[in-house]
Amino acid sequence: MSPALLVREPGLSTTIQDPGRPGFQRLGVPVSGALDPMALAAANLVAGNPPHAAALEVAVTGPVIEVVAESVRIAVAGPDLGIEVADRAPVPALVSTTLARGERARIVASRDCAVGYVAIAGGIAVAPVLGSRSTALRARLGGFEGRMLAAGDRLPLVLDRAPGGPERRAPSDIAGRLDLRRPDVLRVMIAEAGRDFAAEALAGLVASTYRVSAAADRMGLRLDGPAVTALRRAEGLSVGTAPGAIQIPGDGGPILLLADRQTTGGYPSAAHVVSADLAAAGRLRPGDPIRFVAVGADEAATLRSARDAALAGFAAGIEAVRPERIAAAVDVDLLAAANLVSGVTRGDDQG
Repeated sequence: MSPALLVREPGLSTTIQDPGRPGFQRLGVPVSGALDPMALAAANLVAGNPPHAAALEVAVTGPVIEVVAESVRIAVAGPDLGIEVADRAPVPALVSTTLARGERARIVASRDCAVGYVAIAGGIAVAPVLGSRSTALRARLGGFEGRMLAAGDRLPLVLDRAPGGPERRAPSDIAGRLDLRRPDVLRVMIAEAGRDFAAEALAGLVASTYRVSAAADRMGLRLDGPAVTALRRAEGLSVGTAPGAIQIPGDGGPILLLADRQTTGGYPSAAHVVSADLAAAGRLRPGDPIRFVAVGADEAATLRSARDAALAGFAAGIEAVRPERIAAAVDVDLLAAANLVSGVTRGDDQG
């Protein structure tokens, strides 16, 4: 029997995700991918995988999985995410644990965890679609049959036996370099005044506190709060969308676009969340308050460099525990992962 994970309980919304499939928006294919690519990279690195490997994305409540293999090593990352296994002490985030055949793991999350990730050493062996294993739910593309996991699903694994050696972990001083908490502030680059919005309308966006509405999913977050008035009618010619765009529909209520956003749209964009904060935006839950702070291009670039350095330091800290395991794999993968975390994609993916 080929190695697998058997889904005993699926949780509220569990899908297979990696950094997504950039390069196909011009064909109408959404990028999709992890809502929080920083946590995805962290879970993978602790499990011993390249940071961009496909993993389970869990939302609010996690699944119960059973090992159908000789042994499996897993690790989780996300706000207050953990692993419970019978007759063991709970395993916190950013610490790996190895499960034997027949053992079950419950992925537990507190109410502060909007989204988290379960990485399996070796990876999940679903077939890639257009270069990615990520699940695009509305398109029913990729992942496991293009849908959320259900009880009874068998997820094929690459490895039948977990890698040998001690468990892996991120020491506390290293783990602290990655802030995986839900944000209350997002840095944004504001649109130029005069074309679609008056300066006063843009100033109101960054001066106000918004709250994530119940109309929130992987496509985007509708925000309740002061309306932003556009100078022109709500819909114009459609253009390619970008992650983190804050679109303004006719009612003036901002919509923050996320991973499963539509490929094109006609609503004007008042601002864009900077690449360094895209992962944090994916952690927001209905009811969360959020404010925006305007930054310029130079500061946005500095923030991205600092974020990339934090991810590199995190990877190096884990790898220092097992230096012989990292030299060949992480150096190349890390740059690719940092670019994907930023929303940077191949040259033809801008719509």
